[in-house]
Amino acid sequence: MGSSTKHLAEVRDFVAQHAKNSGLSDKEISEIRLAVDEAYTNIIKHAYHNKPSEPVTIELGTSPKQLWISIIDEGESFNPEEYRAPDIQKRIKNKQRGGMGVFLIQKLMDKVQYSRKGSHNEIRMVKKL
Repeated sequence: MGSSTKHLAEVRDFVAQHAKNSGLSDKEISEIRLAVDEAYTNIIKHAYHNKPSEPVTIELGTSPKQLWISIIDEGESFNPEEYRAPDIQKRIKNKQRGGMGVFLIQKLMDKVQYSRKGSHNEIRMVKKL
């Protein structure tokens, strides 16, 4: 898959279908779709700086207790140690947009892990079944 927003709907639908097959509720599927959308958009914007043809790999898996989604890229890495949760009230007051992706992903999913292996970044998002 390429790192372009034109692939977002395809990625969301692919993940949603697997989530549905795992028996998750419509609400949980919506949460997963939004988390995947945010993660994929962050890769496009921040890891690849909007270069549309860079590689992005989506992997999914299930166990009896969870569904996991990994999105893997070869762009700039994200360091979760440097992440600071946004001040929501301040952002609303100042009418600021954006900057909520990581916060949203962490709220929507049960577990989120970031890792760097060689030249690859991976965000693994887990939803309990």
